[in-house]
Amino acid sequence: MSLTPPPKVQKLQTTLDAKAKESPGYRFYRLYDKVCRQDILEFAYLRCRSNDGAPGVDGQTFEDIEAYGRDRWLDELTTEVRDRTYQPSPVRRVLIPKPDGKQRPLGIATIRDRVVQMAVVLVLEPIFEADLPPEQHAYRAGRSALDAVRQVHGHVSMGHNDVVDADLSGYFDSIPHSELLKSLSRRISDRHLLGLIKMWLVAPVEETDDRGRTRRTTRNKDEGRGSPQGSPLSPLLANIYMRRFIVGWKLLGHEQRLDAHVVNYADDCAPRRCERTTFRSVPERHAA
Repeated sequence: MSLTPPPKVQKLQTTLDAKAKESPGYRFYRLYDKVCRQDILEFAYLRCRSNDGAPGVDGQTFEDIEAYGRDRWLDELTTEVRDRTYQPSPVRRVLIPKPDGKQRPLGIATIRDRVVQMAVVLVLEPIFEADLPPEQHAYRAGRSALDAVRQVHGHVSMGHNDVVDADLSGYFDSIPHSELLKSLSRRISDRHLLGLIKMWLVAPVEETDDRGRTRRTTRNKDEGRGSPQGSPLSPLLANIYMRRFIVGWKLLGHEQRLDAHVVNYADDCAPRRCERTTFRSVPERHAA
């Protein structure tokens, strides 16, 4: 379900997008106050509501919020974020079966955390969308997996007959926080917003085993890596970090030297398969 932003939200996004395109080296220094705006958080709630989704560790559902009073709930959340007393809850981890028999770990944040993350997405997406290269197709408005396939087909039609399907192993769980924050800092100098994102990156994960026993782990904080797949913010962070690889591939001269072109969709580097190569990390230090 696609929702049209209210006029004031749309105007803000248009302004941010225009500034990002006009000044590629500009660092945005006042963004946290935009996240705190009532209209931003209200629209973020509607976006999350349209996606529905299971409750997080607190068990709170959208029905619970609406019974309590949506406006009252949003007023309280807005005050927490504005006063910087907001603290994220642990992320509830669930395992989703994959067709190959393996399981994909998803992180389910509380609705409260999902709404604040969505507010951050509404503010940051126009800025970083201006920077993402055309090789990236996932999680972007007006782009799809089919567009990625068409781009691959275009390269094949131009005589590139070898296609390598590079499926990054555990991509979301392996993103290093320090390098990701460098990529964010290239465009953001607002320490309060960066601090908010870092809090989500290091939030504990809560898991329940087959016997109903619950435990919390702090692997992301302890190891300094990982972005929970399933949160509203994780697709944007994944694209921002993947951009490093694509830009680095070009700046280091690999595209020209090898006449090799990258096409990216999420954690896949080519939708078409000739031979399979699995990477366990993304070696892109040269393009923050």
